[in-house]
Amino acid sequence: MKARNIARFLVLALLLAFAVAAFASCAYVEPIKDKIGTIIDGLLPENEPEEKPEDEKPEDEKPEEPVPMEELWAKTYDCITVADALDMCEDYVSSPSTERYYIIATVVSVDSDTYGQLTVRDDTGEIMVYGSRSADGSLRYDAMDEKPAAGDVILIYGTLQHYNSTTKEIQSAWIIDFYTPDGADTEPEITVKPGDTITVEQAIAIAGKVDGSNRYYIRATVSSITNPTYGAMVIEDATGSISVYNSKNADGSVDYAAMEDKPYKGDTVLLYCNLQDFNGNKEIKSAYIVEFEHFEIDEEDYTEMSISEARAAVDAALIKTVGTVARITYANGFIPSGFFLIDNTEAIYVYDGDLAARVAVGNTVTILAQKDYWILSTETENAAKFGYEGCNQLTNAYLVENDELVGEFDKSWIAETTVKDIIDTPFTEDITTTIFKVNALVKKAPGSGFVNYYIDDLDGATGSYVYTQCNGGDFEWLDEFDGKICTVYLSVINAKSTASGCVWRFIPVAVIDEGYTFDTDDTAEFVIDYHGITAFGNPEYMVDAKVELPTVISSELLGFENALISYSVSDTSVASISEIDGKLTFHALAAGRATVTVTGSYGGIEVSKSFEIVVTVPAEYDTIDVSAAIGAENDTEVIVVGIVGPSAVNQNGTFYLIDETGSIPVRGANADVIMEGLSIGDRVVVKGTRTVTKDGGGQIVIDGAEILANYYGEHSYSTDSFITGKTIDEIKATADTAEATVGVYVVEAKLKKNVATYSTTYSFGGLLLYSGGGAQYSWLDQFFADGETEVTVTAEVALCDWNAKGLKGCILSVITDDGKIYNTLNFN
Repeated sequence: MKARNIARFLVLALLLAFAVAAFASCAYVEPIKDKIGTIIDGLLPENEPEEKPEDEKPEDEKPEEPVPMEELWAKTYDCITVADALDMCEDYVSSPSTERYYIIATVVSVDSDTYGQLTVRDDTGEIMVYGSRSADGSLRYDAMDEKPAAGDVILIYGTLQHYNSTTKEIQSAWIIDFYTPDGADTEPEITVKPGDTITVEQAIAIAGKVDGSNRYYIRATVSSITNPTYGAMVIEDATGSISVYNSKNADGSVDYAAMEDKPYKGDTVLLYCNLQDFNGNKEIKSAYIVEFEHFEIDEEDYTEMSISEARAAVDAALIKTVGTVARITYANGFIPSGFFLIDNTEAIYVYDGDLAARVAVGNTVTILAQKDYWILSTETENAAKFGYEGCNQLTNAYLVENDELVGEFDKSWIAETTVKDIIDTPFTEDITTTIFKVNALVKKAPGSGFVNYYIDDLDGATGSYVYTQCNGGDFEWLDEFDGKICTVYLSVINAKSTASGCVWRFIPVAVIDEGYTFDTDDTAEFVIDYHGITAFGNPEYMVDAKVELPTVISSELLGFENALISYSVSDTSVASISEIDGKLTFHALAAGRATVTVTGSYGGIEVSKSFEIVVTVPAEYDTIDVSAAIGAENDTEVIVVGIVGPSAVNQNGTFYLIDETGSIPVRGANADVIMEGLSIGDRVVVKGTRTVTKDGGGQIVIDGAEILANYYGEHSYSTDSFITGKTIDEIKATADTAEATVGVYVVEAKLKKNVATYSTTYSFGGLLLYSGGGAQYSWLDQFFADGETEVTVTAEVALCDWNAKGLKGCILSVITDDGKIYNTLNFN
């Protein structure tokens, strides 16, 4: 838009200033370009005096250059690139992301005028938009008065998914804003004819615009085989890449899977194929492989080494190695995604779906591959905070030789350990994709449309979940071991890294049911290790700290009853162990060091283990109460004293801190560290930043928190600040502000379990309970009678809004005639 005089420039500058302010408050604005033009046309007279040439104007009269629309958007919204979106899609195979993301891109094509299916591109890549709507999501694309066209620059807000592990896409995108840049490209005229040899770029341009029965020739390189059953692949040439839905031999008579010789990753192919636009995805279908040439890789670029040496190799090293395939992993749709390779020195994971489809468990193979340490791009920053360097793996692999025999992998080098020791391994240690031998309990936990499997230690509680990308279907082979203690050859595939901590993810490589029987002669030592010593948590205590100690342990799983644990302390001036309020309690008395001895007794066998504890005088902290923390200025450091209350949900390392004046969530800087040794009822001093999770809204929280002092104890948190006398409908009508996310209500309402095909949610009087999955609220199932999904309960419930998407509920406890049943999610 060109200005005609100085006044127009001044008005434009003012309007841009207002626009920036509007964007900074996350207000929706219509395309600024149009709005400014309309307002200026109304302000200036029809006939204007001739203006001076630009170079004759005084410096103070020259207007500032207008800020580009994309720059305004980027400053206003926390945008990601298309490349970011493509990477993040990897983590959302079974269902779309729950969180929405802003993306600025150019519309390449509108593939469906009805649903607003688009192809968009920025400097980092191209992605499909599977359906778009108006800025507030209320109108479908075809009902919008103004909508973008090819060449427009667009700001969208949508979820992400890797649909069927084949199509990375933005789903249900809200079109926040768009504009047509000067000189925007128009769609090229279609000039190719059936039977022509075309480029990938031409195929993308004409797919869906020409007769789908027409065939064209395309010569390109296979970048990956995405489904070896149907011959689905991705091909690329100098002009771009495109998906091939299925392929056959040269005359179409033999499916890809049945072809004796066929192309693989790296090979050059000549395809004779149809083109289609399937739900906005431009692709090749029914491709005949007219000819192909196998890619020959230069082995001299690769260094031959054992798997142990490969694990120690530097990132991006080129490696030649030999091993036995021990376990194949699968992506959504049961498409092979990789495999564990083992020799007589070590194990490593090979992430390569193309190669995984060409091998079988028991094959001994020689491969060429590249060393890699993988972390999901969106988790890199969080992983770095906790020292996790990524999954130790090989990728971009090529098969040199396959004996095609079925043999056992070498187990002689595999170390025996416990699930507990693996779980307790610091994330700074590189244990990923190696193999351990453990005795472990295999547990199956069916959900709605999925099955979870867990590998737990002999206490039946310490463990982690099995990492599945097929809703558990890829681990159905574990069903025969459900509820049994077995010999498990176990690998840590990676660590999921979030802002509040990391979690090891397991892959069982092999499971053997050897009829495990716990040796009750080991009972005394077992109860010490898993119940006695662990009760103390961190061996450093502040004066006056109190810890309740278990004294009698039974295990139906292991077959023992009433094993006894006793305790003694070397210096009773430093600490005592005595009965307080009817419970055996460790009590820190004075600064100093002492040795605690824990003794386990069972069946005439007595075992003792000792460790040192340190008691210190607590530092003098200038603490405030919870109410003062809530009222503190945003992004200020606070030191707060209070009682540890129940867990938050879908926020690792987060609990409610409560005193007589209020309640507020506390989220740890490190989820594992802050929760270690922490129990509901502990009196603690917490330091963190009082903040709101999102600009302009979200959850009030003490974030990045650490425990300065834990006085432990079995304190009942105060309910003096809890709000009573309101109905659930009145609570749901609460204004959607950050201030609404602190405070707890006590209310009676109908608790409902909402079971869908692939998900389960819970609601309380119609208030949706915030969670990352139904399993996080499965503790509520105990209140439903058999077969029922609704029950009326009285609960302590807080409103929460972690993602600034509207208020939801978090149940802290359910109040029964016998007391309270607490939400202990993050304490387990």
